[in-house]
Amino acid sequence: MRRRWAETRLFLGEFFRSYHTTGAILPSGRWLAAALARFVPGDGAARRVLEVGPGTGAVTRRIAAALGHEDQLDLVELNASFVGCLREALTSDPGLRPVAHRTRVLHCAVEDLPAERSYDVVVSGLPLNNFSAAAVERILGKFAELLRPGGTLSFFEYIAIRHARALVSGRAERERLRGIGKAMRAVLARHEFRRDWVWPNVPPAWVHHVRFD
Repeated sequence: MRRRWAETRLFLGEFFRSYHTTGAILPSGRWLAAALARFVPGDGAARRVLEVGPGTGAVTRRIAAALGHEDQLDLVELNASFVGCLREALTSDPGLRPVAHRTRVLHCAVEDLPAERSYDVVVSGLPLNNFSAAAVERILGKFAELLRPGGTLSFFEYIAIRHARALVSGRAERERLRGIGKAMRAVLARHEFRRDWVWPNVPPAWVHHVRFD
């Protein structure tokens, strides 16, 4: 409990310090984490899993519990404070310590990863609605490059958030939000095969599950 409270305080502090890349005031809830990790369990064969934007590890713990014995996990995090928190948790958290020897914490942007089709599952916690439309297009394109054929991308957005923000925003912000919506629809219309509605999360969220091949 003490650890979780410390992580919540860290997350809250980073929200106010760097809202653009943190994107949420609290870590993902357990129902959202479960939906994001839905396709992590495999058929027993060794697989590679990538989590992008793990923050303090709320979703990471759910992913770790679903990993097979031979699976490898990469965590890509841009925020230095969260990187330190994740590395410490891998040595001390009972839920993460068993997978620490096959987990890497990479302090970089996902765009900086080599464009190899090397992951079976990508789970993203990035706040895409905070980015420019061009950045969202690049990130979604990068996810497609990183996934092996048949691999699954799972990412979330808060329900109706773009519409709500557009109602109280100026013209430039509305244009940005429309551009993000267009970029997402271009991917979801062709590649989304499942959508989970996570009503108990604060705020409620959609989890999009995508296969590019």
